[in-house]
Amino acid sequence: MSLKVTVVPGAAEPPYEQLRAQIAAQARSGRLPVGYRLPTVRALAGQLGLAVNTVAKAYRALEADGVVETRGRSGTFVAAAEEGAAREAAAAAQEFARRARRLGLDRAAALAAAEEALRAAYAG
Repeated sequence: MSLKVTVVPGAAEPPYEQLRAQIAAQARSGRLPVGYRLPTVRALAGQLGLAVNTVAKAYRALEADGVVETRGRSGTFVAAAEEGAAREAAAAAQEFARRARRLGLDRAAALAAAEEALRAAYAG
């Protein structure tokens, strides 16, 4: 198994997002198994002809989404997808709840806002 990604110059999505989406899809599908070590930022940037910062931005986004985990100098590895996604969703929900309360929304208004956001996100 190996990482297979392509970046299309001039595409609507920026290169880091193309990279993030492809790695996330491969990790979630199981094509990249849990524990798979991703190439270093420099190595992948060199392979794809991208700036190091572009690849680093994609890796940071993947880590924030719980798709990968960085283990210091050991590298960046595919995380357990379900655990990472569930953990990230729970953290986002908690942050939403705190913010809604600070804004003075009651429970019904906060739930309505969350349901509308989810409806919009899953519509397309």
